[in-house]
Amino acid sequence: MDEIKSWLAGRLPVDWYEAEPEVVADREEITIVGTLPRPEDGGAMAESGRIARWREETRPARIRIAEEAEARFGRKVAWGASCGESREMFTSLAAPVMTRLRQPERRVLDTLVDAGVARSRAHALTWCVRLVGEHTEEWLTALRGALGDVERLREDGPAT
Repeated sequence: MDEIKSWLAGRLPVDWYEAEPEVVADREEITIVGTLPRPEDGGAMAESGRIARWREETRPARIRIAEEAEARFGRKVAWGASCGESREMFTSLAAPVMTRLRQPERRVLDTLVDAGVARSRAHALTWCVRLVGEHTEEWLTALRGALGDVERLREDGPAT
């Protein structure tokens, strides 16, 4: 992750964002979300307009940077921006995930579909994952930090 952030720090124009962008990566995708200056007057509509203008003005450069990053890191790049209370993602990858569920887990998904909460089992599973993520964010953040520590220790350890 540090390699991706360092590379992006050298590639992203310094005037794009108010601060260092949020960069999140997994096995398939790198997500870059930067904060834009908030309009002095307006509200949600002005913020959305600022994001839309920035999106159009930066499109060719973002495409070029994404192509370079995809070639270098072997992952797709997703872009987004935040401005005030507004946050918009321009692109994102929906990666298929294969799983095997036993009847009790399938019944949970089917109940969500039957109740109209979800359109399909896949949609119900997405809904469940989001719900767990929202209610366990503190724990997941600590777990990700611990995994980062393990990765650093492996890198600092003896060569095999």
